[in-house]
Amino acid sequence: MTTLGDPLSAGIVIIRETDAGRRYLLLRAWNHWDFPKGKVEEGETPLEAAIREVEEETTITELDFHWGEQYRETGPYNRGKIARYYLARTATEKVDLPVVPELGCPEHNEYRWVTLEEAWDLSSPRVRQILRWVARETGDRLPRSARRGPGRRPRRGPRRPRKPDTPESG
Repeated sequence: MTTLGDPLSAGIVIIRETDAGRRYLLLRAWNHWDFPKGKVEEGETPLEAAIREVEEETTITELDFHWGEQYRETGPYNRGKIARYYLARTATEKVDLPVVPELGCPEHNEYRWVTLEEAWDLSSPRVRQILRWVARETGDRLPRSARRGPGRRPRRGPRRPRKPDTPESG
């Protein structure tokens, strides 16, 4: 949970139902993939900021908060910033990455509608914790690599029998 003075950004994990299954919208800035999000401005609620940021960054305005206004926050990152994410559906497929006048270019370099597994493969550990929450809320399955947990390596064939700890006497 955020505390007074923490820099807060707010965003939305956007889901679109397709004939091939659910797709999640990811945006790329430099080499980092994330969901649409941005700083909460003075006088607006985090949800209002998240909706505004989605429109500014993608031009998507049709959002259905099917799961309500619940959210998940990341731990502090990048100079103490905390990101709060909501979950919403859209039927909108078309995404535009408009030019930001102050930058003279779009804020993001690319967008993709991806499966949950593709989102997992593209994302950082900070975004992956949000994907774990999304999977719990939607009932979608995380990829097998995500279910192994951190630090566990996949098995590489049959296990070899362990050698005894003490020498056998004969």
